[in-house]
Amino acid sequence: MATEEPSPPSSMESNKPGFPKQILANKLEDKHLCNCCQKLLRRPFQAQCGHRFCSYCFNRTVRDGPQKCSACIKEDIFEEPTSILKQGCAFPDNAARREVENLSVVCINEGCAWKGNIKEYELSHEGKCDYMIIPCPSCKEQIRFNEQERHNERECPERTLNCKYCKEPFHFKNIKAHDEICPKYPMICEGCAKKKIPREKYVDHIKFCSKFRTPCRFHVVGCDMSVSTLPLPPPPALAPTLTVSTSFTPLPSSVGAALELQLHSEKTKVAELGRRCTDLEVKAGMFENVVCVLNREVERFATTMEASNRQHRLDQDKIEALSNKVRQLERTVGLKDLTVAEMEGRLREISGTTFDGIFIWRISDFTKKRQDAIAGRAPAMFSPAFYTSKYGYKMCLRIYLNGDGTGRGSHLSLFFVVMRGLSDALLKWPFNQKVTLMLLDQSNREHIIDAFRPDVTSSSFQRPVSEMNIASGCPLFCPLSKLDAKNSYIRDDTIFIKAIVDLTGL
Repeated sequence: MATEEPSPPSSMESNKPGFPKQILANKLEDKHLCNCCQKLLRRPFQAQCGHRFCSYCFNRTVRDGPQKCSACIKEDIFEEPTSILKQGCAFPDNAARREVENLSVVCINEGCAWKGNIKEYELSHEGKCDYMIIPCPSCKEQIRFNEQERHNERECPERTLNCKYCKEPFHFKNIKAHDEICPKYPMICEGCAKKKIPREKYVDHIKFCSKFRTPCRFHVVGCDMSVSTLPLPPPPALAPTLTVSTSFTPLPSSVGAALELQLHSEKTKVAELGRRCTDLEVKAGMFENVVCVLNREVERFATTMEASNRQHRLDQDKIEALSNKVRQLERTVGLKDLTVAEMEGRLREISGTTFDGIFIWRISDFTKKRQDAIAGRAPAMFSPAFYTSKYGYKMCLRIYLNGDGTGRGSHLSLFFVVMRGLSDALLKWPFNQKVTLMLLDQSNREHIIDAFRPDVTSSSFQRPVSEMNIASGCPLFCPLSKLDAKNSYIRDDTIFIKAIVDLTGL
């Protein structure tokens, strides 16, 4: 008799799916793959149907409730309740974990020569490789992990700098725009050529700079002179003895004629400007009318657009409400389907359940199921439950068609499992009834029989606190060589397993 013990939980968090297949240095085997993410197993769990999953993948699959095992459906071996994945129905597969962690791997990042096994890869190299390509969080450019600091300081177009004059932060791409408005930016006076004048003090400087010259305030009408920014000195006071002459010398006639001609020319220009102003006023009135019409059209369009947007929002709200209702109905239908499937499974289980401690398990398609066990796709199978009485102990059998533990590859292993029942509070614990396991000879000549009495100190026979206790039984139950030779245990590709629980004392 031997007992299967679960591996202790990992000390590391299982918050990632499997390892990428590309890191594997040797040939890939299907038994090392997660049946959910199809990557190399990371801290594998084995479900009661025998399929393996990453701890993260399994917990993500069952977090919304029981789910059908997709691998069982794909391999056409779906069987309830064994193929239903739910919390508490899987256990850490430490043997598979050790096997996966010892696989040789290499780093797939270009330029990296790291080599080791998966355990070393996870502990010291995964996510820490200097040659790993990552996106820059600011500009999204793909860069190497070891170039991140240099990129952030010298190359990233989105990097932030501090102005060397005013010390204010700004984006590198806005450096020219900042220089145009920086209050501390050094300016050069065009008059006295003084350098390093802060922009905020430049206006004050040119007000009092004796050499700075600015265009005449009448430059808009043609004056092209430049004048000093210093205020003009006040005119000297007239001498008190100054006398003003009221007489004037008449201008020559030619000068008067020239002035009259110039005056007439100026009047003509004024008249032309007046006519142009009138034309511009007329055009401005026309433009005002056009603008009024366009404003009315814009207002009408804005009103129509607002109504359309309002109707669109209403339609979106209706669509969202209908979508939520459809999703709710889909969830309800899914839950109903699971309930129906569970009820059907229970009905099948009840129809095949015995209540006298004697159970015969018929296993068909033996050849195919054994090949699945050899390939690691379904190494273990659970039988339907049976009872010692209607309100007695609930039990089932677990079989490894290619062996388990010391019998792997050489023997058929058969185990007895105590399950949690509705009447456990009324029963005597630990379980202490003799158990007899048999592989039936279908010619009724030589059955293969093994029996044991439970070890009452083992956790396998205490009152269950989960769906089922750890299996206990015979890893060396029947040599596979006896089944491979000509025999009467297999007929029509079917075998029969019988369990008898001694009811003495119950």
